[in-house]
Amino acid sequence: MKISIRRSRRAAIAVALGSVLALTVTACGDDGSGAGGDKGDEGSGKGKIVFWDNNGGVRTDIWKEVIADFQKANPDIKVEYVGIASTEYQSKVDTAIQGGGLPDVGGVGAAMLAGFSAQNALEPLDDRLSKSSLNGKLNEDMVGVLKASGGGDGTLYSIPTSANNGVLYYRTDLFKKAGLDEPTTWDKFYEAADKLTDAKKNEFGYTIRGGAGSIAQALDAMYGQSGITSFWNGDKTTVNDPKNVAALEKYAALYKKVTPAADLNNDFTKMVAQWDSGTIGMLNHNLGSYQDHVKALGVGKFRGIPQPIGASGKRVQVSNPVDGLGVFKSSKNKDAAWKFIEFATSAAENSKFNKSAGQVPSNNDAAKDAWISEAEPTKLAAAALTDGSTTIVQLPYYLPDWNTISKADNEPNFQKVLLGDMSAKDFLDTMADQLNKAQAEWKEQNG
Repeated sequence: MKISIRRSRRAAIAVALGSVLALTVTACGDDGSGAGGDKGDEGSGKGKIVFWDNNGGVRTDIWKEVIADFQKANPDIKVEYVGIASTEYQSKVDTAIQGGGLPDVGGVGAAMLAGFSAQNALEPLDDRLSKSSLNGKLNEDMVGVLKASGGGDGTLYSIPTSANNGVLYYRTDLFKKAGLDEPTTWDKFYEAADKLTDAKKNEFGYTIRGGAGSIAQALDAMYGQSGITSFWNGDKTTVNDPKNVAALEKYAALYKKVTPAADLNNDFTKMVAQWDSGTIGMLNHNLGSYQDHVKALGVGKFRGIPQPIGASGKRVQVSNPVDGLGVFKSSKNKDAAWKFIEFATSAAENSKFNKSAGQVPSNNDAAKDAWISEAEPTKLAAAALTDGSTTIVQLPYYLPDWNTISKADNEPNFQKVLLGDMSAKDFLDTMADQLNKAQAEWKEQNG
């Protein structure tokens, strides 16, 4: 596959920095020389493999449990765990693709799939899955998302572990005290954000995500309010549709009016910690932070509900990436790496992992376990995705440049919007131009 000029520049920079940055990347299973394009080897199915967790710190404890279970069942295989923060993961992998040092197996979610597969770094997994005990056991929609995200040819490069969904968490105790209705619509959301704010007392109605990961949350708020149900209108993105511009203007205006000033630089960990320890009325995040809220507040002081309904009477949300596990093509022990993926996505382990993460399991048998009905946000999210109440705007994860456009290229600009230094229209027009060019290039490459 032809790689864009822009991506080639990034690759050249990664190569130039490789000798420095490679020092921070743990070597892969056998000899640490794995790089993108290296064909690797099946190996003996025994020995050591290296696993990179794409949400290190947040998921470290549960992955170590899964690894311990795996090693007990497979005493001839040792798994070396490397936890990498989600904000650093893509750059670590990109550097290792160019300079060597890829792991055997790692987290590969939908948002980063196209970029890695375009660099020939991932092992196709269709044949392995078809011969596996997992065949027919995985959620077809999640498998479909990962196939569609891999670059356009329908190849499966990642086995799904879980699906996430946007959630509006709100403090039931604060809402009751203020006499407010549940924020089930965007109008009620804005009313509550205003009424629950008393900046002099350090009380705020909402916490907005201005740091890493801000774009996905902003897109969710935009499409949720505008009611636009498709990311593309022909070959042009709807990101800068006037209805979305108006929605972002209203949403961004919340900053410092009903939110803490610290939100400008807050990623999800800081935002979640701030909400759990303070007196903030509402938080938009996803299912992954549910257990944090339970530990901090107890189940009686908050609820997690699906995103608000718009003026059309329908709920519109952008797609949240399906997460998964992939085998890197350069692995010298692909057989053992695949055994680890099979084990991690088996019913028992997939259930254990997602119960801890608060997400929807990919294994169909795991999805039937009792804990899902006991974790209210997960139960409601799963229902919202299947009961016809929600329209999902599918984000273009298949674009190799999607992750860069939606993160490094535009997060600083979103901060300018919050500060009033850039208009919502200019911000969205800039993003739209990048997306339209990326889409045109992708169509040219993929016929």
